[in-house]
Amino acid sequence: MKKLFVGNLPYEANEQQLRNWFAKSGFNTLSATVERDRFTDSSRGFGYVEIAGEQADAAIRACNGRDFQGRTLVISHARMPAGTAGSPAQPVFSRGRSLTDRTL
Repeated sequence: MKKLFVGNLPYEANEQQLRNWFAKSGFNTLSATVERDRFTDSSRGFGYVEIAGEQADAAIRACNGRDFQGRTLVISHARMPAGTAGSPAQPVFSRGRSLTDRTL
């Protein structure tokens, strides 16, 4: 199973519509989510779908740039946030002197 990023979603779109669209395109979506603002619960204009691993690349090639409810979708492999398992740690920057510069 692979997670795909789906960008440029219409703000009115929901998870079921996204799953149905991928199904009509010939892909079995295991799950679909539309990211929402935590305060207003309105769509943030992007989401994710999970597709069987062997179909993920084909789904990107077939669906990226296609119309979904009047919007041109941008589809790619989802990237893991920095600092999570399997991804490089996020660099930490500090302002001013480092702890080693301080005198006790």
